[in-house]
Amino acid sequence: MARPREFDTDDALEAAMQVFWRHGYQDASLPDLLEGMGLTRGSLYKAFKDKKNLFLLVLDRYETAAVDGAVEVLRDRSITDGSARITGLFAGVVAASEGGDHRGCLLCTAAAGAAADDTDIAKAVHIGMAKMQKGFEYALGDAPQLEGLADADRLRLANVLLTQYIGLRMLVRSRLPLGVLEGAVRGIEDILRPA
Repeated sequence: MARPREFDTDDALEAAMQVFWRHGYQDASLPDLLEGMGLTRGSLYKAFKDKKNLFLLVLDRYETAAVDGAVEVLRDRSITDGSARITGLFAGVVAASEGGDHRGCLLCTAAAGAAADDTDIAKAVHIGMAKMQKGFEYALGDAPQLEGLADADRLRLANVLLTQYIGLRMLVRSRLPLGVLEGAVRGIEDILRPA
């Protein structure tokens, strides 16, 4: 008869997410994960198979919490001006950094690291990034100053915003002085200003 798990899977995944967020996929060692999750080696392997599978589960959890949350901001029509939703999202990143959160984006960190060479991890990163791109496209469709923008131009601008967002999240992780981050938000306002 199999023994029941003696830990909460959600709590373990949340703890693993913090370890991966702090160290990155490559540098999160098995001892780091075991200590952070409060598990034994056998429990970790029995429940999550291996480090890569654990990381994929963590990326899925992060996508549901953080990426879907950001897309929700971009799609929130209670703020009628889509450009205000976009600048609000960028400003929220800066505010979180001012509040001491320098973790950046787990998805961006995975995209920038060696882990992205793995096909399964790259696919998970791509899914999250595609969601963000679509969120930016949606918000741009609600920007009055961009009314009449061709679909191809809206997609191009959404890609610019996605790269700016990834860059901002990476800058947060690097702990650059806040003036640089705030300047980045003003730059987004400039990009969205009509010509």
